[in-house]
Amino acid sequence: CKILRCNSEYVAATLHLRGPGRTAAYCDALRSYSHCTRKTARTCRGDLAYHSAVHGIEDLMIQNNCSKEGPTSPPRPRPPAPNHQGLESLDICNYEKSFLYKHGQPPTYQHCAAFGDPHIRTFHDDFHTCRVEGSWPLLDNDYLFVQATSSPVAKGSNATVTSKLTIIFKNMKECIDQKVYQAEIDNLPAAFEDGSVNGGERPGGSSLVIRERSPGRHVEIHAEYIGTTIAVRQAGRQLSFSIRAAEEVARAFTEEQDLQLCVGGCPRSQRISRSECCRGRTAAETARALCKEMLPIEDVYFQSCVFDVVTSGDANFTMAAHGALEDAKVFLPNAEKLHIFQ
Repeated sequence: CKILRCNSEYVAATLHLRGPGRTAAYCDALRSYSHCTRKTARTCRGDLAYHSAVHGIEDLMIQNNCSKEGPTSPPRPRPPAPNHQGLESLDICNYEKSFLYKHGQPPTYQHCAAFGDPHIRTFHDDFHTCRVEGSWPLLDNDYLFVQATSSPVAKGSNATVTSKLTIIFKNMKECIDQKVYQAEIDNLPAAFEDGSVNGGERPGGSSLVIRERSPGRHVEIHAEYIGTTIAVRQAGRQLSFSIRAAEEVARAFTEEQDLQLCVGGCPRSQRISRSECCRGRTAAETARALCKEMLPIEDVYFQSCVFDVVTSGDANFTMAAHGALEDAKVFLPNAEKLHIFQ
């Protein structure tokens, strides 16, 4: 029943009526009101507001000597169609555009990475080297779940590396179906588990896509609907993970989801001191020379590289720290935070 629309159109038509010419225009408005109620008669038959409007119109027409037939008020002009900046036409599966429209400024972003032994750079720019054997969540929020599985780098070694990554993009009604991405050492697919390369059949399916940057070595996943980009790499016998996430997305979790290495870093019991690795002077000097070629600035990426090369004996680990630094250069919103010194 659309009687309320009839009421509001009548009020709008009579609101400005003043002076001697009022009666003619008032009769036009009453006839329009009457036409509107007749159109809604079938759907409004049992509605009290409808019946009181019909009786009210009859009384007012008698009081103002209005004939039932005659001209009616011109229809109210429709509001202009929303332009592309309007919320109605806004693509809700484009996080950056929606955020800009709602808040008048672009969103802020955060960066997290896990690479090498694994070393964790948290969203808050803390940096830990971790033992964390087995499966640990890097992220667990309303939009994303990311789990890293670590294995010892060599038999009897304290050091571990990421051997498997599972990334779940949670179902978002308007935009994407739930999608799962899994990578293991020597298996870095350029597709989700179901074989698809995007978010599915929904209208916003293209707001989640996978791109292969280097076959078997580097994959990027763009989740435009949550303002997030993820890079997965393999360097040597380890996987690495980097993410640039909108701050609002990174913070969308409850107290129960408290264990997230990207948020809190490694639990204290799982942290390793990077200085422990490098007591053998010759090995450390060789590792420093190798790492210096790839990482000229002696920051935590350089220190992690030295630690990994000494611990594993594998020179390919220079590529893990170098890849993480390259991702950070692209993902970090604030270039001044790129290098961390400890």
